[in-house]
Amino acid sequence: MMEINNTTSIAPAGSPTPFKNHTKTHHHSNNNYKHHHLPSKTNLIIIIAVALVMLLLLAICVLILMLRRLKLSSNCKDKRKSRQVDETSCRFLASTALMSFNCSPDVKGGCLSGGSMSMNRTGGGKVKGVQVLTYREIEMATEGFSERNVIGNGGFGLMYRGVLNDGTLVAVKMLPRQGKQGERAFRIECPYLVELVGYCADQQYRLLVFELMGNGTLYQHLHCGTSKAKALDWWRRMRIALDCARALEFLHEHVAPPVIHRDFNCNNVLLDHNFRAKLCNLGMAKMEGQISTRVSGTTGYVAPEYAYSGKVTTKCDVYSYGVVLLELLTGRVPVDIKRPPGEHVLVSWALPRLTNREKLVEMVDPALRGHYSNKDLIQIGAIAAMCIQPEADYRPLMIDVVQSLIPLVRSTSVASFTSPTSSKQYSFP
Repeated sequence: MMEINNTTSIAPAGSPTPFKNHTKTHHHSNNNYKHHHLPSKTNLIIIIAVALVMLLLLAICVLILMLRRLKLSSNCKDKRKSRQVDETSCRFLASTALMSFNCSPDVKGGCLSGGSMSMNRTGGGKVKGVQVLTYREIEMATEGFSERNVIGNGGFGLMYRGVLNDGTLVAVKMLPRQGKQGERAFRIECPYLVELVGYCADQQYRLLVFELMGNGTLYQHLHCGTSKAKALDWWRRMRIALDCARALEFLHEHVAPPVIHRDFNCNNVLLDHNFRAKLCNLGMAKMEGQISTRVSGTTGYVAPEYAYSGKVTTKCDVYSYGVVLLELLTGRVPVDIKRPPGEHVLVSWALPRLTNREKLVEMVDPALRGHYSNKDLIQIGAIAAMCIQPEADYRPLMIDVVQSLIPLVRSTSVASFTSPTSSKQYSFP
């Protein structure tokens, strides 16, 4: 009989079974698969950081673009504002270079049309209200530039009295044939500036025609030693000072861009029949911000910083105004070498005395004969002292000077009306 062996082989103890080994191998492969396909925490942090940086850079770029657009729009608005001039207070016409013409339009047809002002011609021999005159017309108006018609000798030529064909009384300034100073004439409609009536650029002749002021220049009344000087009493001097201050205030504050006169002095202050003052000679005027290639002005009136550096600001006019105020106060010229040592230059002599009441009284023009208010004198001395400060930053604005002078002129006017010894009639400006 056949014997069947049912014995089953048993694996030794401790050795893994084939099933268990297969299971462990399967789990290990799954762990490796998960480790290979899932990102680590470090990688996630890096990705998030990069994304945030990109978003931040994008936001900065957008912000920069917005700021640039705002800046451009504000600049455009500023330019528009600077081009606008208050039509209710003035009309400012740009400077006119007379050298751009070789003749008047009446001498050579088409001369004006070839110049830069051809579009401004309004007909009737006028350019925006300014008459274009021939040399022959002005020669006839001044009686051949007769010596008896000479009414002044300014920084840029003789001034003649004349009568135009329509009967208008005018003052004609003949500019020197050589040199370009004074060629520009600013036309600004303002009650405190002499009106430019017309001009002539006929061949080699260059002439400016202004409204005639009946009482000549302030210089003639203060320094020429004539009987006219007696007419400038304290009241008239204060009103002249206020008129001049208002003229400079207008140029500095109410014209865009501000205009700097650069040659404010007594010869450029004209007086009408009522002794109201007007400012003339804007031939050397500069727009604020323009560069001055060389120092221009009249000796004794030029601000120190302008003389040293050529830098011109509105404070240069303030200094010149202070010198004129000293002339009204003392009756002295800005520079007088005939005076004793230490008194040659008006500003250096007057500045330390303006704050001393006793010395201030001694400075007053003898022509006034003591007919003034001591209280007003002290205030005028203080204003003059501020205007002629060596440092430009310490000088006031002309608008402040005007506000300081108005009460003085008003009080002087009232005193003149109420004074029992005064027979003069004044009108407050």
